[in-house]
Amino acid sequence: MMLIGLAGYLSGYDGTFPFQKPGDRYEQHNYIGMRGFCAFLGSCLVPFAYLTVLELSKSLPAALLTAFILIFDTGCITLSQYILLDPILMFFLMGAVLSMVKCNSRADRPFSASWWFWLSLTGVSLAGAMGVKFVGLFVVLLVGLNTIYDLWDLLGNLSLSLVTFGKHLLARVLCLIVLPLALYTAVFAVHFAVLNRSGPGDGFFSSAFQSQLIGNNLHNVSIPEHLAYGSVVTMKNLRMAGGYLHSHWHLYPEGVGARQQQVTAYLHKDLNNLWIIKKHDSDTADLSDPSSPVEFVRHGDIIRLEHKETSRNLHSHQHEAPLTRKHFQVTGYGINGTGDSNDFWRIEVVGRKTGKLIKVLRSRVRLTHVATGCILGSSGKTLPKWGWEQVEVTCTPYLKETPNSLWNFEDHINPKLPNISLDVLKPSFAEILLESHMVMIRGNSGLKPKDNEVTSKPWHWPINYQGLRFSGVNETDYRVYLLGNPVIWWLNLITIGLYLLITVCTAVALKRGVQLTSELKELSRVVLHAGGQITLGWLLHYLPFFMMGRVLYFHHYFPAMLFSSMLTGITWDALLRFCAVFLSPSTTARKVHGGGFLALVLLILYSFYLFHPLSYGMIGPMASNPSSPMAGLRWMDSWEF
Repeated sequence: MMLIGLAGYLSGYDGTFPFQKPGDRYEQHNYIGMRGFCAFLGSCLVPFAYLTVLELSKSLPAALLTAFILIFDTGCITLSQYILLDPILMFFLMGAVLSMVKCNSRADRPFSASWWFWLSLTGVSLAGAMGVKFVGLFVVLLVGLNTIYDLWDLLGNLSLSLVTFGKHLLARVLCLIVLPLALYTAVFAVHFAVLNRSGPGDGFFSSAFQSQLIGNNLHNVSIPEHLAYGSVVTMKNLRMAGGYLHSHWHLYPEGVGARQQQVTAYLHKDLNNLWIIKKHDSDTADLSDPSSPVEFVRHGDIIRLEHKETSRNLHSHQHEAPLTRKHFQVTGYGINGTGDSNDFWRIEVVGRKTGKLIKVLRSRVRLTHVATGCILGSSGKTLPKWGWEQVEVTCTPYLKETPNSLWNFEDHINPKLPNISLDVLKPSFAEILLESHMVMIRGNSGLKPKDNEVTSKPWHWPINYQGLRFSGVNETDYRVYLLGNPVIWWLNLITIGLYLLITVCTAVALKRGVQLTSELKELSRVVLHAGGQITLGWLLHYLPFFMMGRVLYFHHYFPAMLFSSMLTGITWDALLRFCAVFLSPSTTARKVHGGGFLALVLLILYSFYLFHPLSYGMIGPMASNPSSPMAGLRWMDSWEF
């Protein structure tokens, strides 16, 4: 994202366009630099894939076929022409694969300048891929497995001394572990230095993190240090992205516990996050009198928390929580602060003795419900639409101490108390780095689809089952639709099965000791070694999505599509060469290979001619209308262009 920001800055973008949804008009905003940057990186995928296949197969036709596939795929074109992270991710991913392959090809010249260059460039590319999206970890795994195989092979080479093997190991540790981590950390150091201002997502982070953000209500401010009765406070859950204790006028729906006021955890700053601390057995109206003495809240006290906006008390009872079974429901109850004994909570500070004062921001507190003995906590689960998709708050009867059940007081308003500076909260770089990653991981895993958003399942992707509207939804709009070139994608899918068949036949022939010519041996090596590496890359970038619980989209398949396209180039070239070997004379063999290659290229070109409006824009009737010029190209009912 910082790379896109840099491209925008250098090209005159002023940073004011909100980027709220695809299709919004840029009007006077200068966006050309950012789109040009993404398009340039997307165009680099073609030479990267070409050079990778050429290095693996030593075959110009295989490399050219791969290049043709990527040049004329409508999906790759569409994804590269917008301001998106995907072309940047795929640029670094393919850069890592190309560098790895180039380094492997120099195995006979270890520790040479070119060997060090490609090994180091692999590490740099890994850092870039990880820095763009967590999906970059898949290419890290691919390079890691390749490195383990390489080192295992070197260990079995008895002509190498253990000292030399140790040098190989150290080189890989330095270039593939230390260098990427150092660059990755440096990128985040720049990130924290540049993006140092408050925003709508502050509530995802801890109070200490927020105190470093310019414009945040905790930045360079002073607040009372110790909690007192009559104070107005906000309580933040210590679970990463656990949210603020929150309530609002809406009630729980019928059938969800008691029909009382909802209590949730909310990830954003809001007036409905404010609570008043009261004694459990008396009102605190007298404490608002400036002449009345200050009475501090102490560890072990029994308190009530009154919601400032609605005057309902924080309450729990033995009704089941909305989502987390065997936990108790938490509600807002009572009128103008008057409730019952189920509003009483014992406040306890972790690691403190009874009677000690409670520090704002720094004390980790636990609220134990007096009547039931359960502990107030944030489950981390997102409520349905009736709960405004906020986070569930429950009272857990399980007394295990976790961040879910711990809170700290963040905002603290009490005019009768002296203030202290929040500089004492300043976290270290390591703490900021760790927290930002925990928040990103939690946010990524908890993503849910928006209204009318087209999501998909992993099995949809290789068959090109359903595309994604990028702009325009009706006949009068200029429409761009993300969909792979069907001929290319179905060719890639068929090739995966074909490759497995060729691999099995080749492996059986070698196992049975079939005598092969030098040309067939080289072809067998390409099929098993080069094709195997590419197939492993495809599996690593595709199979993990079947195990993910988060929302998934069609564009998640494109890194895997790069590998399947390279596999198509290698497989069809090998198949045509196998056929040519068994034909004679040599002129016939060349005609078979050349004719097959030309037929595939022409098929790809013609399919691009048919489907190129998907990438470059369509106007007029939708394809579902028989009068549409695209009607005959709607080969699947699930295509909505």
